Amino acid sequence: MNMEETVARYKEDFELFPTDNDKLEYIFDLGKRHTTLSEEEKNEDTYVKGCASDAWLVGECKNGILELRGEGTSEMAKGMLTLLLDIFSNRPADEILNFDPAKLHDMGVVELLSPVRQQSLEAFLNMVYGYAQKCKEQG
Repeated sequence: MNMEETVARYKEDFELFPTDNDKLEYIFDLGKRHTTLSEEEKNEDTYVKGCASDAWLVGECKNGILELRGEGTSEMAKGMLTLLLDIFSNRPADEILNFDPAKLHDMGVVELLSPVRQQSLEAFLNMVYGYAQKCKEQG
C-alpha cells in the first residue's frame, strides 16, 4: 500500500465517525499503539521543534528506504504520530519527497486540529521531508 492509499484508508476510517469528537477519540485510540524511543534517541537533533507538546522523531535511511520512529508526550501527539508514521515510515525517499502533504487534508482530520496542533504537524512534516532528502542524497 503506497502513501496515497494509506491516506485513503484513514479517510474511510474517519468517515465512519459521525462527530468530530468521535474522530478525535479515534486518534487517541491510535495513540495506544504508540511506540517509545530510547533516552539516547531523545535529543536536540530528534526533538520536533515547534510541536505543541514534547515530541521526537528519528529517521534512518536503509537502502533508500526511510524508517521513522517517534515519541510524543500528549495523547494527541501520540495518536497523530502513530497515524503519520503509518503514512510516512518505511517508504522510499522519492515516494515521500513526491508526496504532496496537502493530501493529508483529504483524511478529514487536519482541520480538527487547533492552529497550534497544525503548526505541530507542519514541524513534523518539515523533519520528515528533511530526513527523506538526506536519505535520497545518500542514495
